[in-house]
Amino acid sequence: MPPAVWVLTIIGLLAIVAFDLVVIARRNHTVTIKDATRWVLFYVGLAGLFALGLFLFSPGQSGSEFVAGYITEYSLSVDNLFVFVIIMARFAVPSLAQDKVLYIGIVVSMLLRAIFILAGAAAISAASWVFYIFGAFLVYTAIRLALEGENDETDFQENAVLRALRRVLPLSHDYDGDKLTTRVDGRRLLTPLVIVISAIGMANVIFALDSIPAIFGLTQDAYIVLTANAFALMGLRQLYFLIGGLLERVIYLNVGLSVILAFIGVKLIIEALHGSHIDDIGAIHLPHIGILTSLGFIIGTLFVTTVVSLIKSSRDHRRAEVPVED
Repeated sequence: MPPAVWVLTIIGLLAIVAFDLVVIARRNHTVTIKDATRWVLFYVGLAGLFALGLFLFSPGQSGSEFVAGYITEYSLSVDNLFVFVIIMARFAVPSLAQDKVLYIGIVVSMLLRAIFILAGAAAISAASWVFYIFGAFLVYTAIRLALEGENDETDFQENAVLRALRRVLPLSHDYDGDKLTTRVDGRRLLTPLVIVISAIGMANVIFALDSIPAIFGLTQDAYIVLTANAFALMGLRQLYFLIGGLLERVIYLNVGLSVILAFIGVKLIIEALHGSHIDDIGAIHLPHIGILTSLGFIIGTLFVTTVVSLIKSSRDHRRAEVPVED
């Protein structure tokens, strides 16, 4: 993309972030399902308009790559939501403060992800063998994710960084609404929201270790990778309030995500082999997996995962309601 497009895109993303902040500042009530639905549709609509602009004005497969990358990033981010739910419950965050906490934590993680993306793009440009590392890492992550089974509360544990922040920062024992600072006995102290924001931001960055190599398996265009990540993260906060209570019903989410990660990991390794002028392994021909094939596979996997999960959850719920005879 020309430098002018980069500049305009960054200005546009910053404007959306600033607009979001104004909305949060004016909101004096907890986020309702109606609010969350409206904002999820708004951010998905923005991503759709951006994709349409790429289809119309950008040459090549930029539009298809953005759609595939956006869906992948958004679906992988759904797994983050379960951890967010655990963090909010573990720290007993007031309902009114949750929107603000998620906003700040996600904005911080967006900045850190941008650094990771630019570093990844530079590594790929410098050496094509980086694809082997990314591919192997994604396959390993897919196996680990599949073996973990369903999400549970052990998915989040306070790490050394959070424990160190507790020791170093002047923290109050109690929350003060959605304020980040408060006064206790004349002293200005930070509220526990600072720790929660740190936990949200670090969780997002940790998840980026999986998602960023995954999207590089779909496109090596840093512009597409960056914008797909940005749009997926900007809509993540509203999705938390919309489907947070439904996450437990998508019981096979980890299985679906592991299949997607394994597929992209294998795709990366095949592309790396092609780059090394290896088109066949014995009698097996290594196919070229195009972006439309990848997009169809990702959407199909998510659809099957969701449908099978809901069927299983409904059956389990009906069985639980059947009275046990003496």
